[in-house]
Amino acid sequence: MDSHPTLCTAIADYITTSPQKRITFAAYMEMALYHPDYGYYSTQAMNLGKQGDFFTSVHLGADFGELLAEQFFQMWEILGQPMRFSLVEMGAGQGHLAWDILKYVQQRYPDFFAALEYVIVEKSPGLKQEQQQRLQEFTVRWCSLEEIPEDSIIGCFFSNELVDALPVHQFILENGQLQEIYVTVQEESRVNSQESRVKSQESLVSPTSPFLPLPLSPSPTQAFTEITGEPSTPKLVEYFDLVGIQFTENLYPEGYRSEVNLAALDWLSVVADRLQRGYVLTIDYGYPASRYYNPRRSQGTLQCYWRHQRHNNPYINIGRQDITAHVDFTALERWGERCGLTKVGLTQQELFLMALGLGDRIASLSYTKQPISELLRRRDALHQLLDPFGLGRFSVLLQTKGLTETEISQPLKGFSMPEPASI
Repeated sequence: MDSHPTLCTAIADYITTSPQKRITFAAYMEMALYHPDYGYYSTQAMNLGKQGDFFTSVHLGADFGELLAEQFFQMWEILGQPMRFSLVEMGAGQGHLAWDILKYVQQRYPDFFAALEYVIVEKSPGLKQEQQQRLQEFTVRWCSLEEIPEDSIIGCFFSNELVDALPVHQFILENGQLQEIYVTVQEESRVNSQESRVKSQESLVSPTSPFLPLPLSPSPTQAFTEITGEPSTPKLVEYFDLVGIQFTENLYPEGYRSEVNLAALDWLSVVADRLQRGYVLTIDYGYPASRYYNPRRSQGTLQCYWRHQRHNNPYINIGRQDITAHVDFTALERWGERCGLTKVGLTQQELFLMALGLGDRIASLSYTKQPISELLRRRDALHQLLDPFGLGRFSVLLQTKGLTETEISQPLKGFSMPEPASI
């Protein structure tokens, strides 16, 4: 398989120099995705979109960003039209969404544009460079979350498909006890032939195997493999107290396996700390905890994306493929409450966008004078945003901080039930 050899060596070195010669899966995923020189988001993410490994709502045209801009404009109005309204986009991809939002606000709401401060939080050096090139027409500030002063932002922190890519811990139930899954390096006693290595890799994609066999890394004498042990931190057990899941109820089968996104809680803590007054808007795919940790979902939600192919083996195509896990929205809601955030609403993307006017946009296509091929392409893109089996089923969570009761009571357009539209 197509793994990045230098990254594999770096991960192996990290493992062999660790005290117990093992690392958490979260640490492995962090390196595979975010290593500053060789990680996926440093080397491959510039190729996102329909020609890359996956595409998002942003790659279907400007409508997604323009409808978000409508919601941001209303937020600005509810907050009393402050002289500076900060939009903080966390994980801005190639900068397409920022461009669509800024261009639309500039053209449609000049007073809001004059008050708008656009801030991008981006971890990938390569993506940051691409964003800077795309957005050079606008005034945009790049920084880390930590560089934003505490209690300083009046406006909105928002993200689209960010939380799903944060590193997750993996666990398994053994004899009714929660054990963490660690990654280590297995030394092989002999070098397999090229033929046996190919057969081993071919077996990786077996859909019937609950645990995928592990491939050889680019070094013929090493393989990344999994071992289990006591949890690396008590926060794993505390997490399930937070979301109300009890594994001691004998409902869960032996070998039940899933993930815990502690990084999402750390991220939300920092966001809440930096927000003085305004909103946190999180768009991603996921479930409430009761569905996420359903006993029937016995292998978790971890997915890998490589050239628009989806599978669940993170030990192939290392540094060349995206690794994601669904978002536990119950955790974001409850942890947000502990951080001073108030939940305003949780809806699906299809309802959110329809409430912001996507249905009207689809209906207006009938009166647009464009080549039929262009009309069909645009109509298909708009319907993909609503697809209940695809992007339309994404969840949209809105939380607030520092608002008055009067401000909170004003319904946000995206979380109001839309009027029926002819589509």
